Amino acid sequence: MKPDIIIDTNVLLTALKSSLGTSYRLLSMIEGDQFAIHISAPLVAEYESVLKRGQLALAEQQIDDIIDFICARATHHKIFYLWRPVLKDPDDDFLLELAVKANAMIVTWNLADFKRAAAFGIKVMTPRDFLNELENLK
Repeated sequence: MKPDIIIDTNVLLTALKSSLGTSYRLLSMIEGDQFAIHISAPLVAEYESVLKRGQLALAEQQIDDIIDFICARATHHKIFYLWRPVLKDPDDDFLLELAVKANAMIVTWNLADFKRAAAFGIKVMTPRDFLNELENLK
């Protein structure tokens, strides 16, 4: 059974800044069938907002194409409940809500802000740890 994941915006941003790291490797695997990704409207809006802040050497159309590709490969969820605030950073609560709805793990570089996710049965991993776990599933 393939893992269900939510890709935090910091992972996506890191992947688009450099093609050398594990974030990029994870992003390049989206087209494959090794894991399923999940999104919600708030997550897509955050992707768009953060990626278009001028930190990347990409045109807005390229960013739109990347987000469209992710949306085409992902399972979409509507969130009808709000438990706020739960996490250290309240701006991350929508990711926890999506993870609970999708029964998915959160892949992020910011583990500290997601410590309380365990109380909801949600696993949180770095891209590196997730890719290592994926290798072990083979």
